[in-house]
Amino acid sequence: MGASLSNLTEGGSTTGDGPGLGDIPEDCVTCVFMNLTPPEICNLARLNRAFRGAASSDTVWESKLPHNYQDLLDLMPPERYQNLCKKDIFALLSRPVPFDDGNKASASNSLFFLSYGILQEVWLDRVTGKVCMSISTKAMAITGIEDRRYWNWVPTEESRFNIAAYLQQIWWFEVDGSLKFPFPADVYTLSFRIHLGRFSKRLGRRVCNFEHTHGWDIKPVKFELSTSDGQEASTECFLDDCDKDEANGNQKRGCWMEYKVGEFIVSASDLATEVRFSMKQIDCTHSKGGIYVDNVSIIPSDLKASRRRVLK
Repeated sequence: MGASLSNLTEGGSTTGDGPGLGDIPEDCVTCVFMNLTPPEICNLARLNRAFRGAASSDTVWESKLPHNYQDLLDLMPPERYQNLCKKDIFALLSRPVPFDDGNKASASNSLFFLSYGILQEVWLDRVTGKVCMSISTKAMAITGIEDRRYWNWVPTEESRFNIAAYLQQIWWFEVDGSLKFPFPADVYTLSFRIHLGRFSKRLGRRVCNFEHTHGWDIKPVKFELSTSDGQEASTECFLDDCDKDEANGNQKRGCWMEYKVGEFIVSASDLATEVRFSMKQIDCTHSKGGIYVDNVSIIPSDLKASRRRVLK
């Protein structure tokens, strides 16, 4: 059986006198690979020499990169990507690239990242090659963040950036952020990542304390986004609507939740798009607290939808 498979893939047939996969011209394999996903290409590259050659072709991997991938490379020092083939560039960009408002994560500002942590990351989805982004709360304006009576920065491995903002208690709750980036043409979903209740480790187990979690069931939180070309979106929801969630088997407390703010469309990817976003509950008739705000994600909407289907 092993010998038969070897003959078929490396150029022979099971009878020894017919064509096999190894007889397919590499140019033809390249054309096929341009219509496959990167994981599929890497799997097929193991079949034979022609497939391995096509799987390393710049033509194939150029088609998997966004047309403005150079903008992502420009966030890194040139020595990291110079002389790389397109396959290696795709692999490089499929790992998070840290940056701060378009500044390179190079040696010149390494002290900044060491002092304040990574503020923003951009990367390519490994299946689709689409651009994804995450923004730390460290890059946002948070009302009262300087006063430790209200807010604390909590180091945690559960955060993408290894640190999250935890609210003890406040009356005026407002988190604002913005960024300007040359997104490729697509439809994007912007979401906040939030956690109700303070968590910790006890005897190796994760436990949550809801002593300070209050006020989120009285008035809804308002999420908003707007773009430099005039697009706007907003939504409101109660963060601590426990009765409804328990009925649906989806308890919000003690879990990281993503709250969709809205979508925006990028049609001209040659221009940078500025996106402004916020999360606020500024009704001062009651206090609220006991919540982590971790980050904001910007993900292509069809990619976000496919991930939800997988989770279900």
